[in-house]
Amino acid sequence: MWHIEVAWSPAPREVQLVALRLPPGATVRDALLASRLDLDWATHALGIWGQPANLEDAVHDGDRVEVYRALQVDPKEARRLRYRAQGQGGRVGRKPR
Repeated sequence: MWHIEVAWSPAPREVQLVALRLPPGATVRDALLASRLDLDWATHALGIWGQPANLEDAVHDGDRVEVYRALQVDPKEARRLRYRAQGQGGRVGRKPR
């Protein structure tokens, strides 16, 4: 039996990990079904160790299947908001030249 882990983050800074033992030849779909996580994983992006994956991709011993949430804020917009919050002085902690 192979050791597989399923990771899901329902909210920022919160992660649910489910450790599984699956037979060789198992797929991402098998891991998600066995995890019994209560979510509609067909509508989420999936990955194995940060690499995009499909439901029919095979998993291997030691793999971590990841279920990704949609971004709440565009990362570029979040960066702009942080910059504006700092004021016009530039980066915090830098000495002026």
